[in-house]
Amino acid sequence: MIYTVTLNPSIDYVVHVEQVELGQINRTNKEFKFPGGKGINVSRILESLDIPTTALGFLGGFTGDFIQSALQQEKIMTNFTKITKDSRINIKLKSDTETEINGSGPTISPAEIKDFLKTFDSLTTNDTVVLAGNRPNSLPKDFYQQLITQIQEKNAHFVIDTTGDDLLNALPYKPLLIKPNNDELADLYQTNISSFSDLLHYGKKLLEDGPEHVIISMAGDGALLFTKEGVYQADAIKRPLKNSVGAGDSMIAGFVGQYSLNHDPVEAFRWGVACGSATAFSDDLAQKELILALLPEVKITKIEEEI
Repeated sequence: MIYTVTLNPSIDYVVHVEQVELGQINRTNKEFKFPGGKGINVSRILESLDIPTTALGFLGGFTGDFIQSALQQEKIMTNFTKITKDSRINIKLKSDTETEINGSGPTISPAEIKDFLKTFDSLTTNDTVVLAGNRPNSLPKDFYQQLITQIQEKNAHFVIDTTGDDLLNALPYKPLLIKPNNDELADLYQTNISSFSDLLHYGKKLLEDGPEHVIISMAGDGALLFTKEGVYQADAIKRPLKNSVGAGDSMIAGFVGQYSLNHDPVEAFRWGVACGSATAFSDDLAQKELILALLPEVKITKIEEEI
């Protein structure tokens, strides 16, 4: 089973406004409400690919009820921990540019944290846990490390998709995959990345620091996969961009889902690129039909041998 963890889920309220005028009344010409959060996005893509998944995390209030109901409608298995406070709402404003206004999220009590940790008791060696998104301020600073310790006690695998110290501190635990973009990679090592050779250098360094696989997404320039067997580059698929929200989560879902089936990192990378691209070309997360249509267009080249 692939479990996804979203510590701070949301309703993503996506609004399209032809032209935004600050200080004035603006009316939408199109709007959507989706269950949001990086781990939830991973589960939604996996479900569309018919790969079993269970979504974990904290949900509360009328917003939490909406998220739970929306996932049930998509037939996604869930085991969320109920909390007292309302889950957050994130506004995704799409106009001539994209603007996001994200809620800070609810306060989570010690008792609710204890209940959540019990959901990891049933993990097995056949399970993979995707830890995705930022940690709410009400959780301890070492909360991700606590989760990773529990996961490894059960000999399960984990993927982590977050930033800053939470990501840096996870590296020695050898995650199955991490997926920073150019800017996140630079922030991780407190440096500037100004060339392709810089990307290769720090991607290799990141691999040496613990993870089994590293994907660096480069937006319109494609993506890189770093493994012990070598470095691989996938060219970007060209289509009109509709949506940048969830493309990285979709890439992780494609990789983890396919890797769980055949343990081939290059083929998993191909699926990851197809899923991420399909979401970028969709109003919401990608659907299976578009993912399968894009898959033959993913061109992967091995650019360096064993690391």
